[in-house]
Amino acid sequence: MFRVGRGSRALRERHDADIPDVPIRWQRLVAYLLPYRGRMAIAVVALILSSLLSLVFPAVIRNVVDSVLLEGNSQLLDQITLALLGVFLLRSLTSLIETYNLNYIGERITFDLRLQLYRHLQTLSLAFYERRRVGELVSRLASDVTVMRHTLTSNVGAFLQQALIALGSIVIMLALNWRLTLFILALTPVVIGVGAVFGLLLRRSSTKVQDELASATVVADEVFQNIRVVKSFVREAYENERYTDAVTRAFRASLRVLRIRAVFGPLVAFLGFGSLALILWYGGREVLAGRLTGGELIAFLIYGLTVATSIGSIVGLYTQLQEALGATRRVFELLDQTRTVDDKPDARVLDRVEGRITFDHVGFSYEAGVEVLHDINLDIAPGEILALVGPSGAGKSTLFNLIPRFYDPTSGRVCIDGIDVRDVTQESLRRHIGIVPQETLLFGGTVMENIRYGRLDATTEEVIEAARAANAHEFIEALPQKYETVVGERGVRLSGGQRQRIAIARAILKDPRILLLDEATSSLDSESEQLVQDALARLMQNRTTVIIAHRLSTIRVAHRIAVLDQGAIVDLGSHEELLARGGLYARLYHMQFQDEAMNP
Repeated sequence: MFRVGRGSRALRERHDADIPDVPIRWQRLVAYLLPYRGRMAIAVVALILSSLLSLVFPAVIRNVVDSVLLEGNSQLLDQITLALLGVFLLRSLTSLIETYNLNYIGERITFDLRLQLYRHLQTLSLAFYERRRVGELVSRLASDVTVMRHTLTSNVGAFLQQALIALGSIVIMLALNWRLTLFILALTPVVIGVGAVFGLLLRRSSTKVQDELASATVVADEVFQNIRVVKSFVREAYENERYTDAVTRAFRASLRVLRIRAVFGPLVAFLGFGSLALILWYGGREVLAGRLTGGELIAFLIYGLTVATSIGSIVGLYTQLQEALGATRRVFELLDQTRTVDDKPDARVLDRVEGRITFDHVGFSYEAGVEVLHDINLDIAPGEILALVGPSGAGKSTLFNLIPRFYDPTSGRVCIDGIDVRDVTQESLRRHIGIVPQETLLFGGTVMENIRYGRLDATTEEVIEAARAANAHEFIEALPQKYETVVGERGVRLSGGQRQRIAIARAILKDPRILLLDEATSSLDSESEQLVQDALARLMQNRTTVIIAHRLSTIRVAHRIAVLDQGAIVDLGSHEELLARGGLYARLYHMQFQDEAMNP
């Protein structure tokens, strides 16, 4: 039907196949209630009182029919009416206490769950995010957590209340007429069986709805983040069709749930009201036989209706619970994700860094059996500037990412000042490393907030000084609100060169001992490139710097150049030494850099 849609579906199916079917352990769910057990106890007590007070009305009706109306006692009618008003008032108060406390607990659980899930996602390694899509994670963080909240509070409260009302009604009915009560109870398993079957169907269908909605969110998120690309390639119609395909799948999944609910509701209603008709038939015969009064029959019918309603509600809550289990599984699946890069239990804090970086027989694979780097041996002296050069896919970015320990080598060691990076905490290691990526992505806040991200306790003066060093102060001062100007999502209101200089100012403010640059001047105009290069020159002073080089100007400032090919270092030396040797670097230079040298 639609090629991209089918591809997205295939990707989703492969991803879903990788998701373990996380068992739902009820003690794990209930654990979220424990911090609020005091409020929960108040809510439960209020719920019990409210439920018991609900049972008073049918008994009052019985007295009105059998005593007041038959005897013509108006004084007793007045007393019963006043008592009934008092009961209704008390029931309203207990219901208020119950509702407020349950909703309070629900909001707190939503807060706790979202915070726990968000914090856990922050701890996961980069490998996790390479397999997941942002829209899917946002969907789980928002809608799935809300579904869990209703399961733990509103649904649990409603289940307890309906169970108490049903149980209380049955006890009273047994006291009134045990034969009629047993007749009613014989009808109950049919309703419960129907609810169980429909509940299982709803669980499967609702999980499918959540998955399809998450997929639609992914499509929208991708388009909105890349709206310039969409518009530049005139792909609005294409993306409309892709999103239509995604929401159509969600719509079809929702229709399946709708059909199940449409059949379930009327069926349960028929069973309930049919049961009342049978109660009236059987109860009428009991009245005719003199074993039941007219008032007792009316009370019985009301209690019977109450029991039928309660059982119907319980069955409905069960089906809702089955729907919620799909969302709960999705949330727990994320919470159960483990880090592929983790600190050792005895990892120490890396306090001072001179800046020596050593790769000792390093090998790395993203997938088992597919080696991306093999036997890398490289020693970078403190304060040295090393450029990484090589064809696409040679392993430059992978080597780059091993230094801040975004990944761990599958063999060998990466050391800082002779210390294996796996022996120190990730936080202390990365505190000494500054990274300026090729594609600079800013946060949607102000210029001041983006630069201060490098050191959150920096003063305004320190931020401005860092901006001056990055050649950013002048253009910032020309912005409408200067340093308080909002840059827009991903820094969309700024040019590429401006974003790059803000990123450099952020790195300068951090003042790291080791600097990693995925050089990003290749897409800038000459004036912006010169400003960025000047800022980078200041940033690199007295720091160990590793650069993925794209421009000749970058290669010229490097003390040494490491040439990578097919995951191995095939040559190492200065620009002049490598040219003199010939080989891969010389070929790359003549293909890529010579025109730049002739036309600076």
